[in-house]
Amino acid sequence: MENLKKELETRLKGARRVAVLGVGSELRGDDIAGILVLEALKKCKKIRPSIKLKTFEGSTAPENLTGEIINFKPTHLIIVDSADIGEKPGSVLLLRAEEVGRGISFSTHKIPPKILIDYLASSLKCEIIIIGIQPKSIKFNSKASSAVITSSKSVASSIVEALS
Repeated sequence: MENLKKELETRLKGARRVAVLGVGSELRGDDIAGILVLEALKKCKKIRPSIKLKTFEGSTAPENLTGEIINFKPTHLIIVDSADIGEKPGSVLLLRAEEVGRGISFSTHKIPPKILIDYLASSLKCEIIIIGIQPKSIKFNSKASSAVITSSKSVASSIVEALS
């Protein structure tokens, strides 16, 4: 996670308004990763006063929040979701918007994440950071694994540290 923190510090340099969009379903085990990150972020209060941080719970239909996100006018947008990156459960991958759709499978959504990200990129003209967390299982009615719970808290902590 140290590399994640360093990369976030670099990518969030100059941030003034940061939107964090958590995506996922609490009904599908580790698909809740994006929502867990939001929950952990809401408990943190250590962000520089000059930075406005706003969280958006996209659940399984993050496209419903595009208007709110655009109205917030972020300088930076962080999207967090579970993603099959072919690694061990809880592994974290940081992507740029243009890298989405290149062999990485995101979790359950009504529209493909690539379409959502392309739309937001063209509407916002801001830095977009995508964080994928490898699930162990996204079976219906399963519980989140300890690896994903731990990684979600670490991702939130890395975001806060990068903005402190």
